[in-house]
Amino acid sequence: MIPLADDNPHRTLPVVTVLLIALCGLAFLWQLQGPWGFEASVGLLGFIPVRLLGDMSVYADAGDFPTEAWATLLTSMFLHGSVAHIGGNMLYLWVFGDNLEAVLGRVRFVLFYLLCGVLAALTEGILAPQSEIPMVGASGAISGVLGAYLVLFPRQRVTVALPYVGITELPALVVLGMWFVYQFVYALAEAQSGASAGIAFGAHLGGFIAGAVLVWFFGPNLRRGPKLWE
Repeated sequence: MIPLADDNPHRTLPVVTVLLIALCGLAFLWQLQGPWGFEASVGLLGFIPVRLLGDMSVYADAGDFPTEAWATLLTSMFLHGSVAHIGGNMLYLWVFGDNLEAVLGRVRFVLFYLLCGVLAALTEGILAPQSEIPMVGASGAISGVLGAYLVLFPRQRVTVALPYVGITELPALVVLGMWFVYQFVYALAEAQSGASAGIAFGAHLGGFIAGAVLVWFFGPNLRRGPKLWE
């Protein structure tokens, strides 16, 4: 299921959303053309759970890591692993991020986005603290945007492309509900099998839940769209 647009117009230019997309795009170009090279940039700036939450005694020299482990909670969310990876993430951010920015305001939206990304990465780290696989991508932060969007605009129509169906419109509650169930099922399957699909489903779930909760603290007195219970 691919979101294409939402029927939720607003009058303000989504400056932060555009800047976040631009920053991720520039970071990806730097990964491809920068002095470190693609794989090295992922290894050095990606979030590796064991560096922060695991048993570092498995490494002879922790100084092998020039980047502070805490800093990678932020740097990792601006890097991506492939064209498809960044393309999919930026599409979701464009479709859903502008409305949340309009509701929260630019400064609060930035703080909200970054905090969701950090909490998403920590969720993945807590689930697999000994993992040595670098985690990169904005999907944790964007998952937080999706969680907040579901709380604020559950009835808004979202245009999506569905396999075997084509392009259709569905309520955000259905679109994002299906997205959450998909993440949960695959996270559970990974946990039971012990095999990894190379996707941080735990981070997606953590970011989504964080966004659905944090939106109340970042904009408790702002006018919202229809609530889930209305």
